[in-house]
Amino acid sequence: MSLHRRWLSYVLLSAALVSRIEAQEQSEVGAVQAAQNNISEGQRKAPDQVPRNAGGDAGRQDHLASASVPSRPLGRGVTAYRPSQADKGAGMSRNGRNPEGQITLRDALALALEQSPELGAYDWEIRAREARTLQAGRRPNPILSTLAEEFGGFSSRTGDGITGPGGVIQPQITVQMSQLIELGGKRIARQNLAARTRDLAAWDYETARLDVFTRVTRAFLDVLASQRTVALAQQTTAVVEQVREAVGLRVVAGVVSPIEETRANVALAAVRIESARIQRTLDADRQRLAALWGSDAPRFEVAVGDLDTLFPIPTMTQLQQRLSQNPELARWAAEIEQREAALALERANRVPDLSVSAGYRRFTNIGGSAFVAGVSIPVPLFNKNRDAIQEARDRVIKASEEQRAAWLRVTTMLAEAYRALASARDEVTALASNVRPGTRSAFEGITEGYRAGKFSFLEVLDTQRTLVTTEGQYLRALSAYHQAVAEVERLIGEPLSAVASATPGRVK
Repeated sequence: MSLHRRWLSYVLLSAALVSRIEAQEQSEVGAVQAAQNNISEGQRKAPDQVPRNAGGDAGRQDHLASASVPSRPLGRGVTAYRPSQADKGAGMSRNGRNPEGQITLRDALALALEQSPELGAYDWEIRAREARTLQAGRRPNPILSTLAEEFGGFSSRTGDGITGPGGVIQPQITVQMSQLIELGGKRIARQNLAARTRDLAAWDYETARLDVFTRVTRAFLDVLASQRTVALAQQTTAVVEQVREAVGLRVVAGVVSPIEETRANVALAAVRIESARIQRTLDADRQRLAALWGSDAPRFEVAVGDLDTLFPIPTMTQLQQRLSQNPELARWAAEIEQREAALALERANRVPDLSVSAGYRRFTNIGGSAFVAGVSIPVPLFNKNRDAIQEARDRVIKASEEQRAAWLRVTTMLAEAYRALASARDEVTALASNVRPGTRSAFEGITEGYRAGKFSFLEVLDTQRTLVTTEGQYLRALSAYHQAVAEVERLIGEPLSAVASATPGRVK
């Protein structure tokens, strides 16, 4: 076989090998893209529904299909934004809606979960880690090398078959291809670690989703409470204006001193100042709510909701039984799996890799050629990766301790939120059933008696302040109750209404 034919056959063999590797890589890319498209369409499977096969390409595709975690019951019916392949490079071009007119809590939640840039960032991180999972499964590229030996030299000896005309030493040219063969299951272990890291990103997304859900709920409750406070301030202003008119009539009639009219004007001015402050608070609450769905200026006119509906409070035991739904706690199983995967990778790294090579060498001095082949493997004499294995093992133990600490921390937070919830509900019930009706009745009676000359203006002002204070306390207690409900729901990952055994009652 001539030199050209041997060289051509070697090149064709190398091209066939490279083509086969590229075809396999392309098939893997297609499998991952299909899995990502299914994910973006909401067809992700729960981790417990997908078989975990640590070996082979099928195992990798199963991991890609389980890139998400089951949604918590809280807010499960509200669609959240999930990017698709068409969104690549879109960035800030994603247009958001800014509602007008009335808005409900569900509207606000849907807007925030769909348009939140924070959730979009978490979801793109999941997709980035899915790409890293695929990259972790790639095989090392073969290395094509060319070596020219003994060229450019001269010798005084001629005719010995080594030197050519003019004493030039004839070179030897070697073309070879080498391939690193990973042993010990490194490729599978590396890919499994990337898949477990991707699962952690999915848990981070679920935690962020509940966080956005809770922040929107709290912001919406603030708007509702501020709207009620503004309405109360307007009612108070109207009542004080009526009292001032009554005082003016009595001053004109000569029944009371003009000083009482001055006091009435001062009281009215103070109420108007407080009303303006409350209005500014409402504007700030509206701005904060709109910012959660990515708008810099709110366009909605009024938030519609009911603050007076209370639910029976479940027992602490019922709530603790649902703590396993908290993504901050549920993620620790995936965290421990990820660190165990890192330990498995370090164990695989202690196995030396094999490097094989094959090539073609041309001996120009004799006009001949030959094939060359070689095998090389590192000798683990000084570095057996023991320290890295010990480090990974220690991190697995550390994860177990961190899991216990997380459970204690969340349990303590639940106890504090439960105490605030029970306290706020008791306060709302007491104010609604006893204090508010009595205060309102006393103010109406004293105001009517003042017009008849039975009470002094100081008594009217005193009952008015008591009424305003009581109504404000009632609104703050209502707001504290619903804020505590939102916190408890975030901790257990489930609506409190679904936990309560009885139907909700309305506080009158």
